[in-house]
Amino acid sequence: MKYIISLKVLLIFSLTALAQQQYVTLFEESDGTKTPEYKQVIAYFQSLARDFDEVKMVEMGMTDAGFPLHIVLYDREQVFDPAKWHEAKRPVWLINNGIHPGEPDGIDASMMFLRDLLQGEQDLADEVALAIIPVYNIGGHLNRGSHSRVNQNGPEEYGFRGNARNFDLNRDFIKADTKNARSFQLIFNWLLPHIFVDTHVSNGADYQHVMTLISTQHNRLGGKAGEYLFNSLNPLLYSKMESKGFPMIPYVNAWGGKPENGWSQFKDLGRYSSGYAALFSTLSFMPETHMLKAYKERVASTYSIFEAFAEILNEEGDVVVEKVLANRESQKDREVFELNHVLNKEEHSLITFLGYESGEKPSDISGLPRLYYDREQPFTKEVKFFDKYEAGLELTKPEAYIIPQGWYTVIENLQRNGVQLQQLENDTTIRVSIYEIKDFQTASRPFEGHYLHSNTQVEKLEDRIRFRKGDYMVVMDQPANRYIVEVLEPQSEDSFFNWNFFDTILQSKEGYSAYVFEDLANEFLEEHPRMRQVLEEEKAKDESLANSAAAQLRWVYERSPWKEKEHNRYPIFRLEKR
Repeated sequence: MKYIISLKVLLIFSLTALAQQQYVTLFEESDGTKTPEYKQVIAYFQSLARDFDEVKMVEMGMTDAGFPLHIVLYDREQVFDPAKWHEAKRPVWLINNGIHPGEPDGIDASMMFLRDLLQGEQDLADEVALAIIPVYNIGGHLNRGSHSRVNQNGPEEYGFRGNARNFDLNRDFIKADTKNARSFQLIFNWLLPHIFVDTHVSNGADYQHVMTLISTQHNRLGGKAGEYLFNSLNPLLYSKMESKGFPMIPYVNAWGGKPENGWSQFKDLGRYSSGYAALFSTLSFMPETHMLKAYKERVASTYSIFEAFAEILNEEGDVVVEKVLANRESQKDREVFELNHVLNKEEHSLITFLGYESGEKPSDISGLPRLYYDREQPFTKEVKFFDKYEAGLELTKPEAYIIPQGWYTVIENLQRNGVQLQQLENDTTIRVSIYEIKDFQTASRPFEGHYLHSNTQVEKLEDRIRFRKGDYMVVMDQPANRYIVEVLEPQSEDSFFNWNFFDTILQSKEGYSAYVFEDLANEFLEEHPRMRQVLEEEKAKDESLANSAAAQLRWVYERSPWKEKEHNRYPIFRLEKR
C-alpha cells in the first residue's frame, strides 16, 4: 500500500509542464513540507483570478480577525451568479478550508486543484460551479507555530485551532458567536450548494488509512438526498478513493476503545459545518486525513478526494441537483420533523479496516503501562460500523412561529440563514401554544463560551397573547423549515434555547417579602378555597413542605396572580393549525 501511495503522490505533484511553473505553490517548492502564510494564500488565488476569466474572487463579510472572508468562484460559463446557477439547475460545489488552520491540507490541495482545472490537468463539467473559501479561520491561520498540533506530522509551520477570539469555529454554526460564522451563513445561503466539503485532519488511533471521511448522517439528512447519500454517493466516493490509491474509511469514532472492535458513525449536529449544511438539504462532508501521515501524503489524499467529487459531478451532477432539490422542496410541506437522533445499536454494516496491532508497554516517563501501535504488524480486518440513527423526538410543525421583536438576536440569526419573516402590521391578540420550561440540565464547565443546556423538558399550554405591531411571524412553508424547527424548538439538541439565547427567562425578576405577602397569600387562599385544599393535600404528602412556612408561602406565590408570567415561559410562540 505504501508503494501505491508514494506513486500517487509522485504523479500528482510532478511539475513536468512548463506552464505550471508560474503557479507553483510553496507546498510543491518545499517538496510537501511547507504551507503558505495567509497573505500568500490570498495572493495566489488573486493571481489566478487576474489571469483566468473563469475565476472571480469576491469578499463577503468580516471575521473576528478584522479581515474579510474571500470566496473564489470557478465558472467556465463566467456567470458568477448563484441565483442564475440555480435557475439553470447547475450543480454548485462549495469547499471550505482552514476552519482549523493547524489542519491546512485542504488549503494547499485547493490551490493546486483550481490551478490544474484552469490548465486542463483536471476536468470539471462546464455546468458545475465551484466555490472555494481559501481560509475560513483567518485569525487562527495568522497565529502560526510548530507545536500546537502535538499529534501531527507536518507541515513545518501551521496555524492554530482557535480563531482570533479563541473560538472553535466548527462548533459555531448554530450559535454564530463569531463574525466568521455570521459571514459564513450569508455566504452559504447565497451559494446554497448542493455539495459541501469542509477539509480537516483527524486525531485518535493509528492505522494505515491516509483518508477518513465524515459524511453527514444520512438519517438526519433524510428524504431523497439521505437515501442517495447512503445508497449511491458514499459508495461511489469510497470506490473512487480506492482506485486512486487511498482506500478510505469512515471517520474512526472509536474513542475509548480499539478500532478493530468497531465504532459508530459520528453524529454531526447543526453546530458542526456538515450538520449545519445538512439542515438545508446539502450533501455535506468532512474529509479527515490521518494526522500521523506525512503532510505530502495527506495533501495528496485531499487532492484525490477533490478529484473524486469532480468525477461524480461530471458523471451525475444532474442527479445530485435532483435529489437535493427534492429534499428542499419537501421541507415546505413536511408536517413532522425528526430531532435528537439516537444510535441504533442493533444494526451495523461491515467495513474493511487497515489497522495496526496495538498493545501496552511500560512508559519511559511513569513506568506504568502505556498504549502503543506496532507498525510492523499491520492487519486487514472486517469491523462493525454502526451507521443507523433513529429519531429521539418527533414534533409537528406549527402554522407559524411568532417572535416578539425584542428578541432581535434570534431574528437576526434567522434572517442570515435565509428564513423569510413577516412583521405584524397592527397590535393584535392571538391564541397560541406556549412552552413552559419545566426542566433542563446545564453543563458544569464552559463549552465554546456557553454553559450548554441539555435534556430540556417543556409543558405545552394555550393562551391568548397580546402581540405588538412589528413583532415577527415565521410561516412554516419554507425550504428552511428544517433549520427553523431545529433552532426554535427548545427540546432540540442544538436549539437556541440550549445555546443560552433565552437564559434571561430562567431567572425571576420580582419576588416578595414574606411579612408582606403572608397576609396577601391568606386572602388569596380565602378567595380560592380549592387552592387551600390542594395545599393541604400537598402538605400531607410532603413532610418537608408541611414543616416549612417559607416553602408553603412559595407554593402559594407560584400559583398566584403575583407570579410573573415571563419566568420560565419560552418567548417564541406557536400558532397552531386549526
